[in-house]
Amino acid sequence: MTARAADRTTPPDDAGRATPPAAADRAHAGRATPSPTVGRAGRLRGDDGRVSLFLAAAMIGILAIIGLAFDGAGQLRSMQRADNLAAEAARTGGQSIDRAKAIEGGTKEIDEVAARAAVASYLAAAEVTGHTVEFPVIDGEKLVRVHVTITYDRYMLGLFGFGNAVTVSGEATARALTEGP
Repeated sequence: MTARAADRTTPPDDAGRATPPAAADRAHAGRATPSPTVGRAGRLRGDDGRVSLFLAAAMIGILAIIGLAFDGAGQLRSMQRADNLAAEAARTGGQSIDRAKAIEGGTKEIDEVAARAAVASYLAAAEVTGHTVEFPVIDGEKLVRVHVTITYDRYMLGLFGFGNAVTVSGEATARALTEGP
């Protein structure tokens, strides 16, 4: 037996006995051979694993881009929802006129107490808790202005160090129509 053949380890046969090298070669015929990237001393070559590292870095970048698109679109939808809720709540508050004054022939203006209650009721039905109601007077006419604040929970950007939630707001102003169309 040569020194080279003696250095090889041979797998045992079914009975647990070591088989000669030639018999071991025949026994392993057709089976997978060790990876060609492993040298004789069992070390990996210098460039092994670089593709895996590149793919891992690329996947993180791709996931970040997907997260920006997904959570960015969700934040925009939340901003649009806040604007829509504020507009609808302002319209609801704008319908609350002071009926006693209007019936007596006085000015038809927004009743602040009734408008606040109508806005709060509308936004409570939409499950919104953060809002403010103001009544600015512009050119002698009382308006109702509603500011709505809602929170959007981020799904993917929280994984990349961004906050898990972002607060968005919307604002709308309405006035009471006192004349016919």
